[in-house]
Amino acid sequence: MILAAGRGERMRPLTDHTPKPLLAVGGKPLIVWHIERLRAAGFTELVINHAHLGFRLEDALGDGAAFGVRIAWSPEAAALETAGGIRHALPLLGDAPFVVVNGDVFCDADLAALRAAARRLDGDGALAHLLLVNNPAHHPDGDFHLDGNGLIHDDRAPRLTFSGLGAYHPALFSALPDPAPAKLGPLLRRAMHTGRVRGEHHCGRWVDVGTPERLAELDRELLTTGQRHA
Repeated sequence: MILAAGRGERMRPLTDHTPKPLLAVGGKPLIVWHIERLRAAGFTELVINHAHLGFRLEDALGDGAAFGVRIAWSPEAAALETAGGIRHALPLLGDAPFVVVNGDVFCDADLAALRAAARRLDGDGALAHLLLVNNPAHHPDGDFHLDGNGLIHDDRAPRLTFSGLGAYHPALFSALPDPAPAKLGPLLRRAMHTGRVRGEHHCGRWVDVGTPERLAELDRELLTTGQRHA
């Protein structure tokens, strides 16, 4: 699933007429980078949610055939936050664990390895597997602690930042009402307290494309380095 329902307030005025995942870096929309990388990792069935200007996403990407995938759309009358959006999409996602990618980040993570981590969730009792990254300058305190056994905690230090990429078991969301806004953090923290959230430290390229300045910087970098990031 690609999360694409956010309003992108910090990106205004760029997002007044364009959904944030359709903003271009390196010559193509952010969300297309995700779709191409997911396809290269073996994902052919995608779910994308949307709210703000969602019709523009559907017009641009269609059913996904042009990218070698099949897209199922999960429209939201108003954005349901991360957990609420995933809960609303569960009928499209099915009963097996799945991978979720934030549509407004840029990351070179090994998505095939994340797919394998999703498959392991069915057998080891964990509810989530998160990719954590080094803390960026705009988020120096981080989010969660990763211990030496691969378990994630919210009450220990040092902390890393959640990348917005993870694998989840549907059971993490199934008790939520639908449709209703719900944040992901509280669900994850409850699961962490029972030792049911695993993860790993991604040390590669990751950018939270949350401001026009970071968007422009990433665009310049990709246009300069070209295929090294493709």
